Amino acid sequence: MNNSLTASADTSAAAGRPAAPRTSQVPGDGPARAQHVEDLLGDPFADGNPHGQQALLAADERREVPAATEELLDRFGLAAEFVPRELGGRLTSVEGLAQVLRPVFRRDVALGFGAGMTALFAASVVWTAGDERQRRGTARRLLDGGRITILHREFAHANAILRGEYTARPAPGGYAVNGRKEVVINADRADAFVAYVRTAPGEGPDSHSVFLLETDRLPAHAVHRLPRARTHGMRGAHYAGLELDHCPVPADALVGRLGEGVSLSLRTFQVSRALVSGGALVGGMDSALRYAVRAVSESRRGLVLRGRRGRVLAGVFADLLACDSLAVAGLRLLDLAPEHALIPSAAVKYAVSALLHEDLDELAAVLGARGYDRGPTYGGFQKLVRDLPVAGLGHAGTADTQAVLVPHLRTLAHATWRGEAGHEAPAALFTTGGGDTALDFRRLDAEPRDPQSGCDGLLAALLGAAARLDGKRGRGPRWAALADLARAFAAEVHSLAERCATLSGRPDAAALAPAAYVLVDRYCLLLAAASCLAVCENAAPGTPDGGLLAEPDWALLALTRFGRRLGLEVPDLPDGVTQDLAAGLVDRYRRGRSFDLYGMRLA
Repeated sequence: MNNSLTASADTSAAAGRPAAPRTSQVPGDGPARAQHVEDLLGDPFADGNPHGQQALLAADERREVPAATEELLDRFGLAAEFVPRELGGRLTSVEGLAQVLRPVFRRDVALGFGAGMTALFAASVVWTAGDERQRRGTARRLLDGGRITILHREFAHANAILRGEYTARPAPGGYAVNGRKEVVINADRADAFVAYVRTAPGEGPDSHSVFLLETDRLPAHAVHRLPRARTHGMRGAHYAGLELDHCPVPADALVGRLGEGVSLSLRTFQVSRALVSGGALVGGMDSALRYAVRAVSESRRGLVLRGRRGRVLAGVFADLLACDSLAVAGLRLLDLAPEHALIPSAAVKYAVSALLHEDLDELAAVLGARGYDRGPTYGGFQKLVRDLPVAGLGHAGTADTQAVLVPHLRTLAHATWRGEAGHEAPAALFTTGGGDTALDFRRLDAEPRDPQSGCDGLLAALLGAAARLDGKRGRGPRWAALADLARAFAAEVHSLAERCATLSGRPDAAALAPAAYVLVDRYCLLLAAASCLAVCENAAPGTPDGGLLAEPDWALLALTRFGRRLGLEVPDLPDGVTQDLAAGLVDRYRRGRSFDLYGMRLA
């Protein structure tokens, strides 16, 4: 063992936590590994914790990777989480992977991307379309401690991360690649790149191809690593540039077929969108809400969530559970039926990004001046304000998901599933930790499939839940209020289909983009509402915090907030709903439980 690893182990032991294990000592399933990572990282606010907020914020101020924590994750074998089990890694369930990543994202979004998830964004292309040499070589590289990153193609709505591209032309033995990108995560320390490269003119579906560029197979004189780029968010992540100057690339570096790049991006971005939503955004917002609850607890009146602050925190808690309901449904759909995940993954990313961005503003008002504190107690909040927009790629990420969702509106205009319970999405989508199923990357599809298992199945689940809630009205005024709201949302599903029919029937389709974007907003909110109702309906009271999920309060408040966003006539909440949900939030805070669907024990 080298000296640096020995030092890391000694430091962990001195802080009262076990030294990082070797991969063989890691627990088997996703939830157990998630708890293991949480315990390894320790109490983020403990004095002297080398992986706590004080160390992470200090590294961020220096624009450095938190080296001790990155090393700890390396020793845990985080890279193995991104390698399918049949290739020697630990990756089976995408839901399980999101759980493993949440403890990292709750502490440092930049670390979650730089030390972790970006590797899967790149490798997923190889898992999806690579040949046996590429798959085994990439798996071996990651398991041996190598780094791999992704070189995106340029988008019309490009920000710095997506700007610039590479081109390739045939050359003896393969191809010659030229181009330059200024802002690529880990470009200065990766030893392999999955690159989207233009191989044909124009913007057609065959314009780009994907190459696996392994630096040990490329001439050093043709590969130029550019200086690190300064970014406002994720300052600790290594963003740098990469220039390829007439770089000879062997023919067997092509991943999949020539001209398959756009299709591969549509297929693999489904995994990226789901993990960004279910890992980075939900995990980061869990911490943001915790900062706000902590600020209230240190106020003069103490942790008494009444009045405006109580309403805000209860509302954000409801939104977080709702977003997680949609995110988990998207993750489990990838595990169970990946060929149906194209539209749902885009809807998950669009809705979760939009809702949690609004919630971050609400939490800032509760924190007040503490939201600008740069110390270890509250400094993580202002870091989240900077980091989370980068995680979602800002406007570019929104435009990317809209490009997938807008064409799908036409299918809603001709929906035949309305009122047919047989078309409902299966209950397994809404049951957290429902089995360690394995994602088969090769089943990912670039074309929308049978709606039953996708977004339209979610809308059908909303209609089914609304009908079944009528039978629960006798349980009390809160169930009756939820049944009324579900009925209103069911009517909005039918209204949306009618508006889509009107939209698709007009000849001036090119001029209808603003109207289509409004319908996308409504569509995604309806999917979030459907997920709430389905999770509430399928929650098991005996599971950790299952009692909260199986009761109507959180879904009732979430749907009330969604209804106001949709402009629906929303009745006043029954007495005590907000106060009781705020009490549930305080209970989780005091017991050291996460605020998401899993309610896991925190270090």
